[in-house]
Amino acid sequence: MMKIEAIIQPSRFESVKDALLEIGIDGMTVTEVRGHGRQKGHTEVYRGREYTVDLLPKIKLELVLPDSLVNRAVETILKSAKTGKIGDGKIFLSRIEEAIRIRNEERGESAL
Repeated sequence: MMKIEAIIQPSRFESVKDALLEIGIDGMTVTEVRGHGRQKGHTEVYRGREYTVDLLPKIKLELVLPDSLVNRAVETILKSAKTGKIGDGKIFLSRIEEAIRIRNEERGESAL
């Protein structure tokens, strides 16, 4: 099993979610987060004063999937989240040793 953590633009969330649903992936955790990468934020003007916005809003998706679905899910996220501009986000993959469903104590891939 693998855990996919994808940090994406908020504007791309609906298209990523819909694309994942189309390939049969419906279990995910979604968190609104703030951060920055190489772009280090940007400067804005509000009521005539300039200020720096250094932590930009992002969406973090977390999915734990059987190994057989990981490549397809990553490709789907790449295609649906990409705008070609700086700040599109990142995808991180981690190996998951065990998953346990609390309700009935199922373990492994059947707990997903």
